[in-house]
Amino acid sequence: MGWWQVGTDALAGSRFTVSPLAETTGALTALARGAPALPAERAWLDAHLPAYRKRLAADPVTAELVRAALGRTWIADFLARPPLPAAVTARGTPDVAAELPAVRDTPPDAARADLAVALRGPLPPVLAGRDDLPGRAADLLEWVWAETVRPYWSRRRRVLEADVLARTDAVSRGGWAAALDGMGGRLRWLGRGRLRINAHDNPPRRITDAELAFVPVTARHGWVAWRTGAEESPARYAVVYPCAGLLAEPERTPPPEALGRLLGPGRAAVLVALDSPKSTTHLVALTGLALGSVGRHLRVLLDARLVGRRRAGRSVLYFRTPAGDTLVAAQRER
Repeated sequence: MGWWQVGTDALAGSRFTVSPLAETTGALTALARGAPALPAERAWLDAHLPAYRKRLAADPVTAELVRAALGRTWIADFLARPPLPAAVTARGTPDVAAELPAVRDTPPDAARADLAVALRGPLPPVLAGRDDLPGRAADLLEWVWAETVRPYWSRRRRVLEADVLARTDAVSRGGWAAALDGMGGRLRWLGRGRLRINAHDNPPRRITDAELAFVPVTARHGWVAWRTGAEESPARYAVVYPCAGLLAEPERTPPPEALGRLLGPGRAAVLVALDSPKSTTHLVALTGLALGSVGRHLRVLLDARLVGRRRAGRSVLYFRTPAGDTLVAAQRER
């Protein structure tokens, strides 16, 4: 069992954040897999898989690099990187252009060593001794971002930011166990500062004077990443996890037809979405409605006492009241 011993200061200073590079790496893993892991991926793969395969067919070295870098159970470390330091991201969510130089500037010998770890063995001859592998990896990630992620980034970012808000609220309500145990895979909060990250039988890592980030992606599977050593001060660690399943689905389940006729489709969609406390930003991502529309619907639902609200830190969260639960349940039972 792989686990981290997280110090009190590192845990207190940890953050949930969005990383365009992590989302792009997740997209690359989905393209390399070539089959949808979620129904939501099918249309996306149909649109982009032919161009991806054509690009790799024309570049056998990069094609072999992808197979090696994604490994069987481990992504090469130079490809899976923690997000930029908090001091940088505090000025705004970075775009992939800010994160890619770290991949491109990886020393060639370090990249080859990372690939050998991912492969659990020696590099294939076509990769051995090459110094251009970091540049090729960065070029491919740049292409994946431009062709398959950026066209959808506005919506994906809202989805990911909504997940960040939900996880932050879960921490405030139920502690780290409540927030982390729902992230999927083998990730679990074991107590006493211990965070289980995967099933690998590796010695525990002690995270004390370090930055720790939790990064949602719309990909089906997550991974862990770290940058340590003299060049990193402080060291950086990240847990990349699949965002909540409902949030990762672009297709929204419509509210019951009768409820839509009673309240109006938009207002009904907001009420149905409030099966757990959510912010207005979260509701925008889930329903696809404009922020102003969500606000107007919430005011009506509040006046009707179908919805309540409370503050969690800097966020205001909305939730269904017992009357709202009864109304939704009654329409679903029809």
